[in-house]
Amino acid sequence: MGAVYLVRHGQASFGKADYDALSETGFEQARVLGESLRSRLPRPDALFTGSLRRHRETAEACQSTWGVDLRLQSLPGFDEFDQDELIRLHTPRYADPATLRQELMTTADPRRAFQELFTQAVARWVNGQHDAEYQETWSAFRQRCTQALDTVLKTLGPSATGVVFTSGGPITAVCQELLHLPDEHAFRINWMLTNCGVTKLIYSERGRYLSTLNEHAHFEGARRALITYR
Repeated sequence: MGAVYLVRHGQASFGKADYDALSETGFEQARVLGESLRSRLPRPDALFTGSLRRHRETAEACQSTWGVDLRLQSLPGFDEFDQDELIRLHTPRYADPATLRQELMTTADPRRAFQELFTQAVARWVNGQHDAEYQETWSAFRQRCTQALDTVLKTLGPSATGVVFTSGGPITAVCQELLHLPDEHAFRINWMLTNCGVTKLIYSERGRYLSTLNEHAHFEGARRALITYR
């Protein structure tokens, strides 16, 4: 039996011009994860990332303390959906991201304000009633994420172990497939995924199964300040 560990990237740079870069907290989260994996998973067979900067930076920072020197294999199928497009189509005045940043900074809690907006934008995307407006529909996104997982399993072969550094959306799509969740409930998973949390899948010739979801014990206790969701 083989295993695939899906790692959500470290905290990105919310409110900055380049969201895709990790924040200082994000780098620290990745390094702490690497320390945890050093004893838990000392010899994986392969490492994969999406093609985004935050995926690569998370993987590299994690490797710096993990002690695993494997080449990172990039799979764009594990990239996140286009957050900017979802928000723009939900609220057209945010076609300029600077407008959104400026308005958020005037709220009492910018992160909470963004989360409320983002939740509404995702719901509009997932319900399928506006598919013609999106470059990538929810169903197409879900399909490319599961196909990316197929590629990982084919690359690994039987009884191997791989780690994928990705985003919350692909993890949600894969878990929805494994748990047979309806579309309207899928993003209940996404909202609770922690940065640098770990989701484990196991696979064999009989199928693929969700073993654990959103593990983040490496941040509990003295390091609980590293638990973030956005």
